[in-house]
Amino acid sequence: MRQQPQLRSTKTAMSVRSRKLIGTIALLALVCVWGLLAMALAQSVLTDINGFVAAIYYVVAGLGWVLPAMPLISWMAKPDPKPDPKATPTPR
Repeated sequence: MRQQPQLRSTKTAMSVRSRKLIGTIALLALVCVWGLLAMALAQSVLTDINGFVAAIYYVVAGLGWVLPAMPLISWMAKPDPKPDPKATPTPR
């Protein structure tokens, strides 16, 4: 039985610039969807409630998007991988 040649992995790490672009778009989408859902919930469920409870809801709903955004922001801020010191530079 003949053995198939193995292909090299061409997987490269994403640059900081690419991560920031993707992360910015994802954050904008998250904030827009979060705001629309919070408004829809407030208009449908929270119409006849106490003002104090409504204020607490709006504070929690207004700051609630921060928790899902934190992993995304930390991913965006991850530094570029260091180049392999064993790799030989290409001649110019």
